[in-house]
Amino acid sequence: MTDPGSADAGVSPFAANMWWQGGYAMELRQIQYFIQVAKMEHVTEASHVLNVAQSAVSRQILKLEAELGVSLFIHEGRKVRLTPIGRTFLKHMETLMKVIDKAKQEINEYLDPERGTIQIGFPSSLASHLVPAVVSSFREQHPQVRFMLQHGSYRELIDWVVRGDLNLALIGPVPQEDQIQSDILFTETFFALVPVGHPLADAPALRLVDLRDDQFVLFPSGYVLRDIVVEACERNGFKPNIISEGDDLDAIRGLVAAGLGVTLLPEVAVKDHIPASMRIIPIVEPEVIRNVGIITAANRELPPTERLFYQFLKSLYA
Repeated sequence: MTDPGSADAGVSPFAANMWWQGGYAMELRQIQYFIQVAKMEHVTEASHVLNVAQSAVSRQILKLEAELGVSLFIHEGRKVRLTPIGRTFLKHMETLMKVIDKAKQEINEYLDPERGTIQIGFPSSLASHLVPAVVSSFREQHPQVRFMLQHGSYRELIDWVVRGDLNLALIGPVPQEDQIQSDILFTETFFALVPVGHPLADAPALRLVDLRDDQFVLFPSGYVLRDIVVEACERNGFKPNIISEGDDLDAIRGLVAAGLGVTLLPEVAVKDHIPASMRIIPIVEPEVIRNVGIITAANRELPPTERLFYQFLKSLYA
């Protein structure tokens, strides 16, 4: 297998994407090899992923270390691990690759925004209905646009947008943070879910305080849907007795249907098929709500294709 960084690969220094920094040349190929080896901590396995010879990867890493004048890896038999300066270098190189990838994406989309790619994050509560609905509606108008969907927790979505891992995320409730541009798309109410044998199962509506003596099934600590429910209960004079937890909507609904307790979920999360062993009841006092919207980075402009989607969402829910 030919080393694409060698002279016999027929690639000029300029075609090989070389930077001149402080008297040495650093090739983009070397950076790609370095990042892959750092991730896998194994040169041979990294070479398989890169589809180049192991000797080619080793040679480029050694060349990179010689040009930098530092050791990036500690060799432990067949495995390697980063040195302290190697970890620092990795962080900067990953940032560099994001900038390069973003530049390539923007160039491609500038040439034809209708053939670009949209990367969007979303929480589990919006996965079943909202995300498929808006993606499907958008693709009716822009059929050649590709989507890459990334599920994440509330905090992860915010951090990904701030760091530049994503440019867009659907989220609820919409955060108010300095590094985030937030746009509210709509507001939705929460409903109570109770097992069929519950004393209020046939009630047309209920007050939140009616559930003060019940056992609750909620998301684990750190989930924003749990925080909304706990804060609503505390504002109404009681602390919910949480006896079971589930880390996704199906688990929460399943525990309620099994009679383990009651829960509160937003409207978009109760549109799925609800088993006969469970009832959905509106809450009239107080109304528990959350807003749902889209977040972008406050200090970055959206690439053309993602800007199309952003504008589509805002007009869709205007």
